[in-house]
Amino acid sequence: MPRIAAVETINPPHKLSQDQTMEFARNLFQDAFSDIERLLKVFQNGEIESRYFAMPIEWFKEKRSFQEKNDLYIDFATNLGAECIEKVMSDQRLNMSYEDIDAIFFISSSGLSTPSIEARIMNILPFSSHTKRIPIWGLGCAGGASGFSRAYDYCKAYPKSNVLVLSVELCSLTFQHEDLSKSNLVGTSLFADGVACALICGDESDTAKTSEVSPYIKDTMSTLKPHSEDVMGWEVKDTGLYVVFSRDIPNVIRTWLKPNVDEFLDRNQLAGEQIKHFIAHPGGKKVLQAYVDALGIPLSKTDVSRDVLRENGNMSSATVFYVLKNFMQTKKDEGDLGVMAALGPGFSSELLLVEWRK
Repeated sequence: MPRIAAVETINPPHKLSQDQTMEFARNLFQDAFSDIERLLKVFQNGEIESRYFAMPIEWFKEKRSFQEKNDLYIDFATNLGAECIEKVMSDQRLNMSYEDIDAIFFISSSGLSTPSIEARIMNILPFSSHTKRIPIWGLGCAGGASGFSRAYDYCKAYPKSNVLVLSVELCSLTFQHEDLSKSNLVGTSLFADGVACALICGDESDTAKTSEVSPYIKDTMSTLKPHSEDVMGWEVKDTGLYVVFSRDIPNVIRTWLKPNVDEFLDRNQLAGEQIKHFIAHPGGKKVLQAYVDALGIPLSKTDVSRDVLRENGNMSSATVFYVLKNFMQTKKDEGDLGVMAALGPGFSSELLLVEWRK
């Protein structure tokens, strides 16, 4: 089983309270909605207290071109991504050099870059020029869990490998100043910027040898809901990326997710009560409640996800890394089982079965 050897995160430079972003939204949207005070309750009821952004709030008060926003995405993604990788590679518990990294999976859905961001980072950090690059774009909130799954596949095929999974999401840089829709208002209350990186090691990697109890990936499952393209994603227009965010997402989760989880557990000969840790991507307060309703789990099993949501908002694919990092910072018993779950455009789900062991 490939081992998750390390997870690190980096917060972008500008921290804003939810009250600050609500006041920004009030000023921007008040002429578009006569019931603006009622709609602003989405900021108060979402259980988010703070978020991090690449740019200060004053920057968002003016219309920006797609090119300006995307140029900032490339600059921030390259530099913050490199900083996060350095944080992983400096972990004193690892016997690891940049030359030992066989592949980099780069996950993002909030900006465009060709050459992709990991190539730009390889010109900053001393990776081997032969390091394989696997950029993955467009999986949205599911992208982080999908990145772990694809790293699992790679390490199963090449058990001596060491793989980095880097997620950079700068959702704020997709903000559309002229879009006065309810979808944009909801997105303004929820999404944020985040950067995270994980090191995954195959069974035969020297770094995988450890006396510590660590999470290992036992199995993964990807599922696509047919003909559900309008549930979540982007509309690409002349001025950039416009959020598609259906109000039906919680209902879709309640009716569709449980059979997927049941199938996943059945094929691993497990029952729900054997899963001790639920490493859920916190898409929002209603999404977490839908997980609880669909899976029949105690609300307490989403406590870590709720903490991340409260302190950071929804950082798209990067968020599940933040949740996993919190789980890894507290001691787990050998043999503990966990499920990592995330949902994204498609509409799709990504599930991973994780076991803590030496």
